Amino acid sequence: MTRDRVTSRLARSLERLHAPPDLAAARAKRLEGFRGDFQTDPNRPLRDDFRVAAVLVPLVDRPEGMSVLLTLRNSSLPHHAGQISFPGGRIEATDTSAADTALRETEEEIGLPRQSIEIVGRLDDYITGTGFLVAPIVGLIRPPYTLAPDPSEVEAVFEVPLAFFLDPANHRRESRMFNGVERRFYAMPYGDKYIWGVTAAMLMNLYDLLRD
Repeated sequence: MTRDRVTSRLARSLERLHAPPDLAAARAKRLEGFRGDFQTDPNRPLRDDFRVAAVLVPLVDRPEGMSVLLTLRNSSLPHHAGQISFPGGRIEATDTSAADTALRETEEEIGLPRQSIEIVGRLDDYITGTGFLVAPIVGLIRPPYTLAPDPSEVEAVFEVPLAFFLDPANHRRESRMFNGVERRFYAMPYGDKYIWGVTAAMLMNLYDLLRD
């Protein structure tokens, strides 16, 4: 997978790069153009009290092939503790766009300066079962790069070859009981790293855009 192919496949998304997530459409249940937990888990109630957020989907452009940069969240966090995720967070009033949020949160969480990231596109906005409407922003990083993770939020930062996520053999649909209710989700385990839920679903969106 080359840089040119990634940028060409994501080119159409650039026109909505700076637009905020379409909160009105999500609340009205006009779900075309959205992805979400409702696709893998259709029996899960769809909330409409959404909080808007953005994440960065960071692709590291290495000579031997692209990789995806991921974070392991601090195990003491009140929400999604110990899970693997993309850097990101809520869209604040001072942010100029969803892309600005993704860049700011990435700098705050893992210490990667926004100047080191080339924004190349946006995936479909994602509706979580917990009430977030998330804009996934795709950015390219050219090594070498230096990180300074915030230990209060991030336990580790690691890379996974993009080719791993583009191989359908590594895509799973799994289920687990949460508070007595079965939940269904995507999972893409990589070694001892269990990548699942929203992160895996966003990687499925990336796969759909980049696959042959």
